[in-house]
Amino acid sequence: MRLDHIEKRSFFVYYLFIMKLMMYIGNDLIESVPLEFDRISKPGYLGQFKRTLKLKYNDLLQQYAEKPDFLVVNLAVSAQVPTNNAV
Repeated sequence: MRLDHIEKRSFFVYYLFIMKLMMYIGNDLIESVPLEFDRISKPGYLGQFKRTLKLKYNDLLQQYAEKPDFLVVNLAVSAQVPTNNAV
């Protein structure tokens, strides 16, 4: 296969980092909430989300003997976007 006829393109690669607080009961993900990275270390920031989720799912939590688990996850998403310039 000859490759000399294929147009060469350059790409920009974008990275997006999304932090989320995830609430689990056992192995079941109940809900995830997006977080602001700069505020995670502030006292009470995560606690406000945990309290809100516990109140929101109070009926569900009363049905289970185990307490909910909370996990902070950093999700990285990348995308390649072609530029209009041929190389």
